[in-house]
Amino acid sequence: MKIFGVRERIRSFRETISDIIHQCLVEVLGIPVHARYQRFIGMNKDDFVFPDTRSPNYTIIEIMLIEGQSAETKKNLIQLLYERTAACGFNEKDLEIVLIDVPLANWGIRGVPGDEMELPYRLDV
Repeated sequence: MKIFGVRERIRSFRETISDIIHQCLVEVLGIPVHARYQRFIGMNKDDFVFPDTRSPNYTIIEIMLIEGQSAETKKNLIQLLYERTAACGFNEKDLEIVLIDVPLANWGIRGVPGDEMELPYRLDV
């Protein structure tokens, strides 16, 4: 998962939004509580170009998902993220969420292709 934003702003809410995103993934997708994989990419204001209709809180969250989640599950995740991040001062214009489905065979996990590994949770929520 990648979270992009203006460096100074992202630092100010990094811990809070990290917890919110993780809690949403645990609730909606059922991922294990210990499986937190996040990369915060703080950019210089000049390098993070976005429309002037957005505030300095403008943030993009990209989540790579193992293929198999239903459209309803993905919509539930998006909705919950919008609801919970509102507590951090985000509004719908300040946040973009991108879910990227990746076939399991395209993941390398613990030394093997993902489709050859037994996962401790369901993929077809």
